[in-house]
Amino acid sequence: MTNADLPAPDDDGDDLFFLDERDEAESAAGTVETVHRWKMLIVDDEPEVHSITKLVLSDFAYKGRPAHFISAHSAAEAREILARESDIAMILLDVVMETEDAGLTLVHHIREELKNRHVRIILRTGQPGQAPERAVILDYDINDYKAKTQLTAQQLFTTTVAALRSYEDIMAIEANRRGLEKIIEASSSLFRARSMKLFAAGVLTQLSGLLGVGPDAILCVQRGPILGGQSDGLYVLAGSGRFEALINESATEHVEPAVMGAVVACLESRNHHYSADHCTLYIRTPNNRENVVYLRSDRPLSDLDRELIEVFCGKISVGFDNLHLYEQLHRAQQGTLAVLADLAENRPGPVEDAVTATTDGDSRVARTLRIATVAERIARQLHAAHRFPTDIDESFLAIIGLAAVLHDVGNASVDPAILGKTGPLDAAERAAMQRHTVAGGDLLDRASRLTEGHTHLHLGAEVARRHHENWDGTGYPDGLAGPAIPVGARIVAVADAYDAMTRERPYRAALGHEGAVAEIRRQSGTRFDPVVVEAFLAVAPELPAG
Repeated sequence: MTNADLPAPDDDGDDLFFLDERDEAESAAGTVETVHRWKMLIVDDEPEVHSITKLVLSDFAYKGRPAHFISAHSAAEAREILARESDIAMILLDVVMETEDAGLTLVHHIREELKNRHVRIILRTGQPGQAPERAVILDYDINDYKAKTQLTAQQLFTTTVAALRSYEDIMAIEANRRGLEKIIEASSSLFRARSMKLFAAGVLTQLSGLLGVGPDAILCVQRGPILGGQSDGLYVLAGSGRFEALINESATEHVEPAVMGAVVACLESRNHHYSADHCTLYIRTPNNRENVVYLRSDRPLSDLDRELIEVFCGKISVGFDNLHLYEQLHRAQQGTLAVLADLAENRPGPVEDAVTATTDGDSRVARTLRIATVAERIARQLHAAHRFPTDIDESFLAIIGLAAVLHDVGNASVDPAILGKTGPLDAAERAAMQRHTVAGGDLLDRASRLTEGHTHLHLGAEVARRHHENWDGTGYPDGLAGPAIPVGARIVAVADAYDAMTRERPYRAALGHEGAVAEIRRQSGTRFDPVVVEAFLAVAPELPAG
């Protein structure tokens, strides 16, 4: 570019002056961090153009954000910069550099290869005849075309503001689109959850991802009794960071007063609250269940953040109701199966004894459900340790407890006198007793054919037939050994043994928790799968004893 290419002063005195090329680091210096500046890329092979542009826009600011200039003196250098800088808002681009069409080729690279549709490209040329405006506008995705002689200081300022305004609007639309996509994806994944805890934890994870904030201090508090709870109050439903250990605990007793104050204020106002370093989100379900999410943030949330939060909360509010109903249904189903399984065993005593307390304070149904609880905890430990990944997935975890409840349903085929015998069984009685595995497996197999998919009846049929198979092949009814025994049956075998050892029997005293754990450890590798025993030992301290 020569002096003849420079614009003459206009009527308003919009003169352009030369400025010696400054060091890039100096041009980027200032009290405002680069991340809060508008990044502008100047691509031109004339050093004077870089100097003039920086001089004219040296005090430029749009919406309180100044400019951060990045210089490239060739299209090749610009490619390198664009490969590492994804948030450049505007490019002031020369056409003729190392080649006559270097600038136009760079436009094609930006739009078609980098797929960057957001950056605003202002084409500047000192030789408009080599790149006619009409052809360039039609053939290339640029946002403005200026001859360098046209760009007075005022026109450059106006063009820059227009480009940044357009860039800002496009980025807002793009952020909104990405946010809505995340909400749709989150809703789809969350509604596959089959546990209120998993659902609530998923809500926290999705909110963290949606807002781009860290999950160091996220809390979900529910008003009213948690499922199975005995009293009303505020309970921690899910948490992360310092709240992670408080799940199912009373929020009033365990959460710091400042956080509880924010949660209570949100509940009382029944509205979202936004502060500089946190927000509280009020989620009311269609069935009037109330939840509050407390979320810390290292930055104030934008209007777009708030809009996305409100869409998300509205979307997932029904999920809390669905999961509550699902868990109630699951517990009712579990209880019903436990009663039926207990009655099927033809245990001596009135039917009402199955659901009322016995002399040691437990009901027969409660004892049956204990086996389900132990089996579920072993299975979850195996899942967490990534053991048997092809067998133990979320659907398996959802039904293993119900399958465990049905493990002894075949006792309905055994003579009650044998079931109630207080002394040792003779050979014939033992053989009759062992046939309960085959009877139970056949019964549940027939029942499972009435349903589609893999249900607790299908898994229950495996468990009922195989839960007395031993790891070393000495069990019954088929003498299976090692991996040939279904995983569900291996899990229930340990849960059933633990329950039996911790119960009083007519012919022996209960071993107690420590004794039962020691005996199961001793039989690892002979009667029980060592991997399952390892998982059992990991959860043993928290298991309910008989």
